[in-house]
Amino acid sequence: MVTEAGTIRAEDARRVLAAIDDDETIAFLRDLVRVPSVNPPGDVREAVARCAAPLAAAGFATRTEQSDPIKPNLIAEIGGDGPTLCFNAHVDVVPTGEESAWTHPPFGADLADGRVYGRGAGDDKASVTAQVMAGVALARSGVALRGRLIVNEVADEEIGGPAGAALMIDGGYLAPDFVIVGEQTLNRVCVGEKGSAGLTITVSGRAAHGALPWEGANAIEAMAEIVVALRREYWPVLGTRTHPYFHPSTASVTMVDGGVKANVVPDRCAIFVDRRVVPGEDPATTTAEVEVIARRAVAEMPGIGVVVEPNAEVRRATMAAEDSPLVAAMVGANARLGLDTALTGFSMATDGRFFAAAGHPTIIYGPGDPRLAHVPDEWVGVDEVLEATRAYALAALALIGPGA
Repeated sequence: MVTEAGTIRAEDARRVLAAIDDDETIAFLRDLVRVPSVNPPGDVREAVARCAAPLAAAGFATRTEQSDPIKPNLIAEIGGDGPTLCFNAHVDVVPTGEESAWTHPPFGADLADGRVYGRGAGDDKASVTAQVMAGVALARSGVALRGRLIVNEVADEEIGGPAGAALMIDGGYLAPDFVIVGEQTLNRVCVGEKGSAGLTITVSGRAAHGALPWEGANAIEAMAEIVVALRREYWPVLGTRTHPYFHPSTASVTMVDGGVKANVVPDRCAIFVDRRVVPGEDPATTTAEVEVIARRAVAEMPGIGVVVEPNAEVRRATMAAEDSPLVAAMVGANARLGLDTALTGFSMATDGRFFAAAGHPTIIYGPGDPRLAHVPDEWVGVDEVLEATRAYALAALALIGPGA
């Protein structure tokens, strides 16, 4: 049941915000960062248990659902029979990489200069913390909710989400009226995310002894021609495909594989092209666009073949209605807190795509800078986390609270 975003009563807002304990919130974040929930392998059992504990203590009904025993997904519920709001974020994190590149221990959760450092501090345990603590504050405040709040902290986002958010939707475990996905948006309201149209280009040639290159057809050299052609002909075109809430459409070569041995002319080379599309673009056209350029680039190279294949997951960009109750509630929360109210979009993929594809109105919002995700010395600002906690709570009041 979807209703308009309601007016927040000043007394309700005061009670809920007063129930947020700043020290408790940051202590929770630091404890969560200390849990090395690296994916792969993606064991999030301890992280999920830590999220469930304060919610259960505050009165939430908690359970887990999973398709993999080490990848449970938390579903914590509280409230009435009205519209359902789902907070969703992920507790798995990417590997640390070379630890010598870190000046703070990756799982030390150091607190320095108003920042919490550690792998996952921003991506995505800051959002998890803000959602959990917003839920706890709503419960502790005693404000009666006319709707239902679900706090859904999931596994597996960092490898595509099959055992996490995808399972929540495909398994029929969640059917919310509103979804706020926590990711690093600098506490700005993102009404959607870019789509994906990645593809693989494979060049075939003819092997020969490296000392007799004219006897072969060099697949790597042919691929080099294709990459140069794409940079000259395709990348500039993508830069003209824009949307008011997003960076322009993009593509970049992110992986390469080719060659057999140092003294053998390579008969195969493959690259992966990471392609992100803005709202209004049809991702299905990408393969044909790239194939035309690739074939033309090697047309005069005898013995060379080209195959262009789309990635398994080709999807359009997602967009929530700008005038929806969900967007109004989140913008209203930011306005009340003196935060940025301008709408924007999210360039990276999130678990929001699963909810949006299933027809659930979805936005993306959370503390942290997306440029700090996956880097050494990842960090999030303490103030950002506390602001997000307040904003989540106020947005929930607007959507499922008692109203004016």
